[in-house]
Amino acid sequence: MSKKLTRSKIVKKLDNIFSQYVRLSNSKDGKCKCVTCGKEGHWKNVGIQAGHFQSRKHYATRWDERNVKPQCVGCNMFKAGEQYKFSLYLGKQLSEELLQESHKTVKLADVELLEMIDYYQEEVKNLI
Repeated sequence: MSKKLTRSKIVKKLDNIFSQYVRLSNSKDGKCKCVTCGKEGHWKNVGIQAGHFQSRKHYATRWDERNVKPQCVGCNMFKAGEQYKFSLYLGKQLSEELLQESHKTVKLADVELLEMIDYYQEEVKNLI
């Protein structure tokens, strides 16, 4: 008998595979560049993360590929995401779209999250 995943474990699993996808899909020869400072690192390196322009607390944009780009740990964690520089990278129109989108209430069912996990696992497999 398999143990049912809790919602928090499903979200964590999706966050992990989505982070891998973001870093891998934005890498060239395995290297990612931080969108806010330009620092480079291998996509597997813990110093490169999937940084969110609009906070992860907003489910409407949490797994939106337009909202999440590679960032070094310095910019993402220690400089609170460098949102202004991130917005310059994205451009005014997209930044405003993501801001508006982030304010929407989105309730995803566990099955939808599991489908996203399957999708991004396949995408990561295809990119490796």
